[in-house]
Amino acid sequence: MEKDLIISAKGDEMQLALLEDKQLVELHKDKGSSPFTVGDVFVGRVRKIMSGLNAAFVDLGSDKDGFMHYLDLGLNYNSLAKYMKLAMNGDAAMATLKGFTTEPVLEKVGNLSNILTVGQYLIAQVSKEPISTKGPKLTCDISFAGRYLVLAPFGSHISISQKIRGKEECRRLRRIVESIRPEGFGIIVRTMAEGRSVSELDADLRNLLETWKQMTERLKRINGPQKISSELGAASAILRDVLTDDFNNVYVDNEQVYNDVRQYIKSIAPDRADIVKYYKLETPIFEQFGIQRDIRRAFGRIVTIHSGVYLYVEHTEAMHVIDVNSGNHIKSGEGQEDTALQVNIESAKEIARQLRLRDMGGIVIVDFVDMHKAENRKKLYDVMCEEMKRDKARHTILPLSKFGLMQITRQRVRPAVEVDVQEKCPLCDGTGTIKSSLVIVDEVQASLRHLVEVQHERRLTVMVHPYVHAYVMRGFPSLRMKWMWQLKTYITVKPSESFNLLEYKFFNASGEEIEM
Repeated sequence: MEKDLIISAKGDEMQLALLEDKQLVELHKDKGSSPFTVGDVFVGRVRKIMSGLNAAFVDLGSDKDGFMHYLDLGLNYNSLAKYMKLAMNGDAAMATLKGFTTEPVLEKVGNLSNILTVGQYLIAQVSKEPISTKGPKLTCDISFAGRYLVLAPFGSHISISQKIRGKEECRRLRRIVESIRPEGFGIIVRTMAEGRSVSELDADLRNLLETWKQMTERLKRINGPQKISSELGAASAILRDVLTDDFNNVYVDNEQVYNDVRQYIKSIAPDRADIVKYYKLETPIFEQFGIQRDIRRAFGRIVTIHSGVYLYVEHTEAMHVIDVNSGNHIKSGEGQEDTALQVNIESAKEIARQLRLRDMGGIVIVDFVDMHKAENRKKLYDVMCEEMKRDKARHTILPLSKFGLMQITRQRVRPAVEVDVQEKCPLCDGTGTIKSSLVIVDEVQASLRHLVEVQHERRLTVMVHPYVHAYVMRGFPSLRMKWMWQLKTYITVKPSESFNLLEYKFFNASGEEIEM
């Protein structure tokens, strides 16, 4: 599978688009001004303890307080509190934890009010970014993620990713990590570590230990709630997690970001630095790679699939709901059951992509087209599980219920990506909104295909706005000519000044209007 990362950093915010086989599968936005990112470590001050919730609100030096439940303190909270006190007093040994004596683990059941007091300082890490009116969710179970390893202070356990299947490889990795594991730290071996050498794992571990050392140094100068360790920028974090041997290109349109990304890849994979390319063309980078059009197609309440199937996507505070509609899907197979299976399988693939693309988390309910055969319902479930394997977020998929509903839970660590696909109407001067004009030509093409392949129409005429007519007729071969080649029928495109920009009509060979 080919993977490309496109980074647009010319505006106020950085946008990152991940393409798999030229198809947009992830979209990330990094405003840079956000005070909270998953992985950031803060020194916070307990502002309020809610005994009824067994939780506390923590001042992090920002407008929003963090939220922490008793269970978020982690088993090693007592050791973390002891470390913080010694590090703030300037104990140099805290930079390595060499000789550090851990405290007894925290009981799994207890009252937070017996552990924390209002006004107390503590070290906490962001586990979920602010969502809606909620502040960030915090944990005292601190860890630092590298490309191959995760460093977990105050532990001694070595864990291997369950996605590494080979028993011999697991044993090899465990032996390597046991030989390089520093005193006072536990280590989690990530999936990306499979097949890596001792030197690569050791270099990654040294980078993580340096991050810990820098955090220790900052603790000596603490005078109030503040950030003491930052997660990588969005571009570097994505590259750290997804950079594999089948990653082909990284295109960046900002010279400073280009240099930073190239330098980062040099540090983690020196032989892959050449995949980073500086984009210099005048055409915006997202338009050049067709990403802007893909965004307009994929976001919004209605998502259309090429076969004519479409999805309704609704968001609520508690969950996301997706309804599958067969639309103009060309029926094939032996009957309604086969058609329903085809529609559902196509939809499942797009839904798996949508979950990644919009970063939808929490509960997702999917209403598929009804199927009566148990083997077809099982086949659909297997397809959804297979498609979701590419999703790095933790998720759970339940088989179809007797009502034809599939329930999915997906890890929710940041707000879902939202893109406004509405734009001001050119005729009502902004008093209403319409669907983006970027997809008008795609709609005309889809309708033509339906008329020819389903209704078996021939010699069609399309009436459109003059601007759309000029776009369809320009160049050689023009879009009109491509349509005729693809559909093997004669198509006439005529302009009409009385039409609004997004209006179009179809006429048959007899000049009669075709109702769509």
